[in-house]
Amino acid sequence: MRIGFRTKFYIGLFSMLLLLGVITCIVVIRVMKTALLEENRKLGIAIGMGLSAQAVEPILAMDFLLLRSLMVETLNLENEIRYAFIQDEDGAPLAHSFEGGFPVALQTANAVAAGKPYQVRLLDTGAELVYDYALPILVGEDRLGTVRLGLTRSRVRQAVGHLVWVLVLSTGFVLLVAGFVGTGLLRQVTRRIERLRRSTEEALRGNLEVHAAPPLKKNCWEIMACSNQECPAYQDLYHRCWYLAGTRCPYCAAGEYAQKISDCAQCPVYRRCAGDEIQTLAESFDSMVLSLRTNLTDLRSAEKTLKDQRQLLRTVLDGIPDFITLQDRHGTYRSVNKAFCQILGRRAADIVGMTNFDLLPHHMAETFHAEDQAIYATGKPLVKESRTNTHKGERWFHVVKLPVYDADGNHAGFLCSGRDMTDLKRVQEQLYQAQKMEAIGQLIAGIAHEINTPLGIALGFVQVLREEVEAESQIGQDLKTIEKQVQICKKIVSDLLKFSRQSDTRHLPLDINEAVEEVLAVVAHTLKINRVKLVRRLAEDLPIVIGDREKLKQAFINLINNAFDAIGGEGTITIASRFDPGPREVIVTVTDTGPGIPPEQRDRIFEPFFTTKPVGKGTGLGLSLSFSIVEEHGGRLTIESPTDDPAASDAGTPRGATFAIRLPAAPAEAATPEAGGGVTPSAARAAQPG
Repeated sequence: MRIGFRTKFYIGLFSMLLLLGVITCIVVIRVMKTALLEENRKLGIAIGMGLSAQAVEPILAMDFLLLRSLMVETLNLENEIRYAFIQDEDGAPLAHSFEGGFPVALQTANAVAAGKPYQVRLLDTGAELVYDYALPILVGEDRLGTVRLGLTRSRVRQAVGHLVWVLVLSTGFVLLVAGFVGTGLLRQVTRRIERLRRSTEEALRGNLEVHAAPPLKKNCWEIMACSNQECPAYQDLYHRCWYLAGTRCPYCAAGEYAQKISDCAQCPVYRRCAGDEIQTLAESFDSMVLSLRTNLTDLRSAEKTLKDQRQLLRTVLDGIPDFITLQDRHGTYRSVNKAFCQILGRRAADIVGMTNFDLLPHHMAETFHAEDQAIYATGKPLVKESRTNTHKGERWFHVVKLPVYDADGNHAGFLCSGRDMTDLKRVQEQLYQAQKMEAIGQLIAGIAHEINTPLGIALGFVQVLREEVEAESQIGQDLKTIEKQVQICKKIVSDLLKFSRQSDTRHLPLDINEAVEEVLAVVAHTLKINRVKLVRRLAEDLPIVIGDREKLKQAFINLINNAFDAIGGEGTITIASRFDPGPREVIVTVTDTGPGIPPEQRDRIFEPFFTTKPVGKGTGLGLSLSFSIVEEHGGRLTIESPTDDPAASDAGTPRGATFAIRLPAAPAEAATPEAGGGVTPSAARAAQPG
């Protein structure tokens, strides 16, 4: 439960007064009790000394009746005297005031030692506490006996009790008066505090037009007879002039409150208008709210400007194709642009706050961390080319990483920018491959020309010799073998020449399915006798393509022969055609059920003279020649191994290889191919691409 200020004030005030009253009562009672006890002690000693002097003669005369009378007279002197008796020098009672017999326990309860004037002891009789006084009866130096008196503390208790009531009533009266006076003062204080509280709550709700200080009876412009309307304090009823900067009074110092208050303290306006602590607190609150309102307006304006600049910067960064990141000195990402998000395949919210160890493989994160530490140690930027595996595959980046410093010159982090140069690398590799192919082509052309002449001479002599011998003889059979091998050599030389030089090409409109069927008609018998199944999946109504029919047929034959060699026995070759409307490409695929091509060999499969066949089974030029023919037609030759074609699967395990030729479809206005693939000269010229 919340306790209000007024309740706390009353509790504190009354607790303080009550505590003060209790302490006062305790001190006064203790002092009075001590004084009364001392008076009671002195009374008992005085009575005992008088009784001791009176008892000398009766004791010497052994007049016990007189001693008894003295006891009775002593008992009647004070109401506090409970008993009196006289003992002889051996401690035996000679006379006493007890009516029911002398209590034997009192005989030795208190004794005064020799040489002491008296002895006082507090005895508990069972009914009350009694001060027992023992005084010696002396005659000169001789001791005749002892006088014993018993005095109660009833008078002391009565006096103390009366004093307690007086103090309690006095304390209650003081508390009552303090309550009335405190209520009046507290009402004034709490009313002003309540106004300050309400003003504070309004300010917390966003109302900065609130005022906690009440208007003054007389303001600074009235006191100083000022009419300067340019002064910020003029006609301001709630903000005191010493809290406002830029006041125009000649007595005012320049600056804010801290610079001018020492001068304002001597100003008649300040001396007349300055209030107590609560008023000063309320005025300070109003000044604080005014300053807050001004600063908040400036802050909102700056925030809007900053937000606009941030949005503009974000738009610029996201529009840049290069990726840009900002990391702190611990490697945590603080900002990334859209290009970097696309590389990682994540949203910016999933990247910011993470480190490379959270986003990348551990070995890459370790490498980047070591680079960051080197930049931090040397302060030098890092420029490098990096090959990275992303969710889109392997990419090449040109990376620049710079150290970032704060306003104090301390290292704050790293700014990294990178450009995707994968396409550039690919072009460089293609250029390198083209240069290599050009060099190989020149070499092949030279070698082929040198070899072709002696091969022709050798073939001519072999043919002449075969005419002069019997065909069935051993020499005839040997010459036939030599002729066959020479023909193979001439075929290789012919392929080399075709590969090395650009022969004349006639690009005409053609039906790709017709070209495929012409090839299949040639190879179907060979495949059949070797128990290789041929499957056709040729789509109908394919668009016309522009190309050289004979060269494309050569490419198809090369791919089918390659598939046949890969199978090596029984199997299936599937040749299919289809149209991809997206890029407008006619696609011809050749799929085999062979063992497939290992991943490490796929990048080299189209290189000249590279072959996976045994020695004597291939030259390594078929796929390279097909690749060149397809590129010459503006298309692409790709490979997929293992293939997902069901015909190339064995027990659900994909294997084999699929070669795909992708050729651009001819425009709709291209001429329709004539029988045999020919067109009129005018139509052929119109159909030429470009």
